[in-house]
Amino acid sequence: MSEDRTDGQPPDDGTESHDPDFPEAFLSFMRQGWRDTTLPIGPRVEVPNHAKRRAALSAAFPGETLVIPTGGEKVRANDTEYRFRPGSDFAYLTGDPDPDSVLVLRPNGSGHDAVLYMRPRSSRDNDEFFRSRHGELWVGRRHTLAEKSTELGLPTADLAELEAALADLAPGRTRVLRGFDARVDAAVRPYDGPREEGQPARDRELAIAISELKLVKDEWEIAQLQDAIDATVRGFEDVARVLPADRGVSERLLEGIFALRARHDGNDVGYGSIVGAGEHATILHWVHNHGTTRPGELLLMDMGVENRNLYTADVTRVLPVNGRFNPLQRQVYDVVYASQQAGIDAIRPGVPFKDVHRTCMRVLAEGLHDLGLLPVSVDEAMDEKSTVYRRWTLHGFGHMLGIDVHDCSNARKEAYRDGALGEGYVLTVEPGLYFQPEDDLVPEELRGVGIRIEDDILVTATGAVNLSAGLPRAADEVETWLAEQREAGPRLPG
Repeated sequence: MSEDRTDGQPPDDGTESHDPDFPEAFLSFMRQGWRDTTLPIGPRVEVPNHAKRRAALSAAFPGETLVIPTGGEKVRANDTEYRFRPGSDFAYLTGDPDPDSVLVLRPNGSGHDAVLYMRPRSSRDNDEFFRSRHGELWVGRRHTLAEKSTELGLPTADLAELEAALADLAPGRTRVLRGFDARVDAAVRPYDGPREEGQPARDRELAIAISELKLVKDEWEIAQLQDAIDATVRGFEDVARVLPADRGVSERLLEGIFALRARHDGNDVGYGSIVGAGEHATILHWVHNHGTTRPGELLLMDMGVENRNLYTADVTRVLPVNGRFNPLQRQVYDVVYASQQAGIDAIRPGVPFKDVHRTCMRVLAEGLHDLGLLPVSVDEAMDEKSTVYRRWTLHGFGHMLGIDVHDCSNARKEAYRDGALGEGYVLTVEPGLYFQPEDDLVPEELRGVGIRIEDDILVTATGAVNLSAGLPRAADEVETWLAEQREAGPRLPG
């Protein structure tokens, strides 16, 4: 096995030190006898949606050049990479799934001209197609510039031309979505002005603008979210069908069953699945999933499918492993359910985001009072100078949902957390109560009990629609549903 390159190729051309050295006879043979192919490409149905988003972004920054990269593949270990997932803002504006691409919007007097810089199909005029890890014998056929332009409704240019295109951009008239592509960050010098959160304020304003555009979902986006949610419902059903009532199984088995559905029906899971059996349910972001279910305990699963257009669901359900909640489990479950329902009932356009939070939290505080846990009255616990109830519920009521599981994360506080809900917003409602196993301020029988119920809610003109209503929430309905799934038995996606 050769570890040293002797053929003169540079180390960044997609080859590796352990690749073989090829004799000229082989290279000559590989360069001949290849038939050309074309891809049957037509415009995607969502092309007008992406064009509208670019137009809205263009209107926010007249006369300025905007640079939005998707990012590249990330190293997992040594010379292996994670499966590539496009940058969310870039995907929101283009729909392009490929790595390394960069969208450039240049002012044209009346708006912006958009150009997508991309890595085109590997040429048969050189050896890249069979020698490089970027070549099509390694990763499959890439689009030509013309094919990509037709599919996305965007003018395209070779990625090799990007450096020259960025060379003459004036920092004071250019904004860059930074942190995604080191080449772009280095090529466009940051503007020497105010800074916010470690980056130039001008660039930060671009990230804010895209996030706030994403707050309102159009019809196509809502359909994508419903698609992801429907697949998630099927994934929960798959898991329930293999969950034994009378013996333990590993959390990772259940994680894997759901992941199979996510990869079959969508692109992947939208985030690391949380599968918490017993006391693991009290850990908010439990992703180790190395525990085991036990009859008599609860199983918390927070999971979501990311669909093939990268929109993700985010749903949590708690199941009694043996099929029935015991009286104390049911009491706590009913408190969380009442909190969630109160929050959903409060949602409508114009309602402050914080009001939904307060609504959910007050019901939780009342439930904690009924359990004898609050050291003060409910009103005192709810006072902003106290909030002692939050010992048992650390997180807020929910978050925006869309092309990211925590969508719109760069939006200003006044437009999001301190703002009001608007028609077309999609958000989660996910209150929870968590009693840590080492918490001496709760009765022993409550220690290790964690319950969260989470659904994906669309804000409509008149109120709210639960997009994940395909999964039951009330305790009796959960028990019935679990029995029905077990009766139906295991199934493969298809």
